[in-house]
Amino acid sequence: MGERKNKSSLDRIERRILCNLLLIVAAYAFGVCLGVSMDKTDRKHVDMEQTDVIKCNTDIEEKHKIAITFDDGPNPEYTMKLLDGLQKRGVKATFFLLGAEVEKYPDIVKAIDEGGHLIGVHSYEHVNFGQVGDEATLEQITKTQEAIHEVTGKYAGFIRPPYGCWNKSLDEKVSLIEVLWDIDPQDWATKDADTVVQRILKGAPEGSIILLHDASASSVQAAFTVIDSLQQENYEFVTVEDLLLE
Repeated sequence: MGERKNKSSLDRIERRILCNLLLIVAAYAFGVCLGVSMDKTDRKHVDMEQTDVIKCNTDIEEKHKIAITFDDGPNPEYTMKLLDGLQKRGVKATFFLLGAEVEKYPDIVKAIDEGGHLIGVHSYEHVNFGQVGDEATLEQITKTQEAIHEVTGKYAGFIRPPYGCWNKSLDEKVSLIEVLWDIDPQDWATKDADTVVQRILKGAPEGSIILLHDASASSVQAAFTVIDSLQQENYEFVTVEDLLLE
């Protein structure tokens, strides 16, 4: 009886040990499977994130840069309206100013500068440099430079001569960069904003410089329409400095 009891006890112990071993093996196998499954899930998650990044990068299109410029200002009636519209659209423009008007409306000039726009020299009294001679031209430029500096604390680095007339003899005497234009819709000759818009959009390739004037309601409205249209076509409006010296 004693031997059978001892043997039965040993059998129970052996079975218990065997069961425990089986449980350990099963738990280990489950852990390995779970780990492999989690590893695959993690890798899949990482791969998906990388794919998303690649898709995001391929979706980014480089914008077409273009410059919009305004001559003959500042204008007491229209320039501030123009500045408000440019700010709402996130557009930076270039203003070629007349020195005599700068002296009359310094607050508007200050608003142009503080809005992040580029200010350039036009002339002092809108004279034709090709007709007045070098000495008078230099005086026109110097007086305009000083007027701009008096208001903004900056000297302009660019010039657009009225009528596009420039004497090559001035190149060694004037350190300003001459800027002309690619598109002239002659907005000064019409009050029809739609006509101005059509003329600009017809010839507005990337890298173009648009010539306008901030001197009439139609010109300002045309500028806004052009900007809205070209921004929808992935154009970015920059200053002539950003366009020419990038």
